Amino acid sequence: MKPTGPTNPVLRELIRVLRKASVKNKAPVWRALADELERPRRIKKPVNVGKLERYCNEGEIVVVAGKLLGGGNLTKKLVVASLDASPSAIKKVEEAGGKWLPIRDLLEQNPNGSGVRLMKG
Repeated sequence: MKPTGPTNPVLRELIRVLRKASVKNKAPVWRALADELERPRRIKKPVNVGKLERYCNEGEIVVVAGKLLGGGNLTKKLVVASLDASPSAIKKVEEAGGKWLPIRDLLEQNPNGSGVRLMKG
């Protein structure tokens, strides 16, 4: 049978690390994120910073399962982690007083996944 799932070796490694961290730290958020990242690319929709403005509260830690784009405005201070981000999205997050980082860095800083919110497109 032909293997399914992402063919990008970096993404496959990230999914494997997230699953291990979920079991080791008893953090179901990392398992849910791994499941989202394993979905086909055509199903994953990018998330604009305007959606973060609408649905997130000040000071939250948000993980985007895909790419973060710079559409809309952001006024809330958030910590945002994503698989990838456009330069304009990173700029808007930092101008609002927040911080953008890759998913793996967030996993290293917060292995228990406490207070992490998963955002889908």
